[in-house]
Amino acid sequence: MVVKVNGETRTLAPGATVAMLLEGLGLDASVTVVERNADILERSSYPDTILADGDVLELIRFVGGG
Repeated sequence: MVVKVNGETRTLAPGATVAMLLEGLGLDASVTVVERNADILERSSYPDTILADGDVLELIRFVGGG
């Protein structure tokens, strides 16, 4: 299945979840906001949200600094 993540095309296994995608990218789900097809997802739904072919995702990470 093919999805677009922050403008880049990525191929994922069928049945991949948002949590699996984040883990595969090395991103911490607790500091990453996921927008799927223009809808912001609740963090608690990441493990249960199965991605579909053609999904468009935007990933936004919070970074501390000072």
